[in-house]
Amino acid sequence: MPRWRKIAAVAGLAILVAAAGVGGLNALDKAYPPPIAAEDAVSVELLDADGQLLRAFATPEGRWRLKTTSADVDPRFVEMLLAYEDRRYYDHPGVDVFALARAALQFASNGRIVSGGSTLSMQVARLMEPRRERSFPAKFLQILRALQIERRLSKQQILDLYLTHAPYGGNLEGVRAASLAYFGKEPKRLTVAEAALFVALPQLPEMRRPDRNPEAARAARQRVLERMQANGMMEAREVARAGIAPVPKERLALPALAAHLGEAARRGDPQARIHRSTLRKSVQAELETVARQAAVDLPARTSLAMLMADATTGEIVAEVGSADYFDAARYGWIDMTRAKRSPGSTLKPFIYGLAFEQGLIAQETIVEDRPADFFGYRPRNFDMTYQGDVSIRQALQLSLNVPAVRLLDAVGAAELLSRLRRTGVRLALPTGEAPGLAIALGGAGVTLKDLVQAYAALANRGSPIRLGDGVRDTAETVIDGAPMLEPVAAWNVADILRGVLPPLGSRPLGIAYKTGTSYGYRDAWSVGYDGRYVLGVWVGRPDNAAVPGITGYGSAAPILFQAFAKSGVGGTPLPSPPP
Repeated sequence: MPRWRKIAAVAGLAILVAAAGVGGLNALDKAYPPPIAAEDAVSVELLDADGQLLRAFATPEGRWRLKTTSADVDPRFVEMLLAYEDRRYYDHPGVDVFALARAALQFASNGRIVSGGSTLSMQVARLMEPRRERSFPAKFLQILRALQIERRLSKQQILDLYLTHAPYGGNLEGVRAASLAYFGKEPKRLTVAEAALFVALPQLPEMRRPDRNPEAARAARQRVLERMQANGMMEAREVARAGIAPVPKERLALPALAAHLGEAARRGDPQARIHRSTLRKSVQAELETVARQAAVDLPARTSLAMLMADATTGEIVAEVGSADYFDAARYGWIDMTRAKRSPGSTLKPFIYGLAFEQGLIAQETIVEDRPADFFGYRPRNFDMTYQGDVSIRQALQLSLNVPAVRLLDAVGAAELLSRLRRTGVRLALPTGEAPGLAIALGGAGVTLKDLVQAYAALANRGSPIRLGDGVRDTAETVIDGAPMLEPVAAWNVADILRGVLPPLGSRPLGIAYKTGTSYGYRDAWSVGYDGRYVLGVWVGRPDNAAVPGITGYGSAAPILFQAFAKSGVGGTPLPSPPP
């Protein structure tokens, strides 16, 4: 095309833009409103109690597009972005005439597009309505769309749209998703080198992807740094330091913690974009790491679950539904914190607590551990041996079966169920059967969450507390009504359980804990608590098949101690004896 025609085309474009600006936009807005991104066009997020990202979900078209505002990113990044892309951003109405004129002259002189003259508003228009070709009609439509967008949105809103939708290679969109994928952190505190890279990437996101084309990424970053120096925004020394910083060599996975809770939150409120939980990211991450490591030593198809709660507020601070959500061989998609299973011996502390409260026993009371017949029910100990005369303290610490059944016979199985109901826990009994003595040894069904809720009452001096569902903004209150146990009885139980030896290889943590193994080696349990937090662990097969050799003490307790130690929230002393 002759040079005069190129100049004429650019001049004609400018005239059309001016005409549209004078009288055409009102009609255009009415007939063809601009496509502005809806709220549901961004990724759904699950946040922890402090607002940190636990898990993000890709958009329906498979994009990682996290909603981002200028408040979410380093202020210097925004300064560099505007200086490099659109210096007069706050002064123009969506189209920078000076930039367009410069682009026209460069085009006329070189016969090709050197700089497009696009403002951030024009780039947002292109992101909202991608064009298939670079032509004058397409450019003209982009300009009109930019003018429309400027009439509808504030400069801050337009900037936020750019920060959310700018392409960063592959299926990454927006600076926040890019920062998590390339640097593993939120963009609130970007280094100069990181900010410069993120300014450069959206221009040619595929060609400059640092994980695939590091040299191109480095060169593009350097051009941004040099422009900042030329504009007086940086000193030569700062540019030199940033220029030698390495570019990321690989793309990281975005946070994917609390998979089961995230799915449950989406099912509960499919329209919400943000789901706020009571979980704590650091605790959740540690417990998931412990679960994955522990699963390596478990038999095939065996999974585990963990749940930690704050006994003073009822908040769930960590929840691990399986060893690995994506491990199909271990049925990882099944949330085993909500599955009803046989609790083994984990209900024994509540039986002893009732006996303490009714004045039937003291810690040094002697009880018989010998073969006994309770109207045809003949319980036997786990190791098939008997200890003879033992103290109540020894009987509970050794988890002897006959003494526990004797005490349940004395206090009443119905009374035990009644006290558990005070905590909001209802045991699942065999269909058509009345509460029986077999409950002492696991003859009922209970979920891990309910078991932790019951133990939370022990940790809370006998006062029941209802656990939340993990996704809510306010803590639950103590359940109204009578306490589950009197404080003295709860203290006696805690004092005994605190004296149980840690599992082999684990260091003492000062926690009270109990283990349990269900009939047929189908479930291994361990529940422990200090003065504030309760942690429950379940090990077994989700399909309810037997796992020969698993026990609460040998399989679940080591995981309990490791998780408690790594969680970083334990250490609150158990309550002192009541006056």
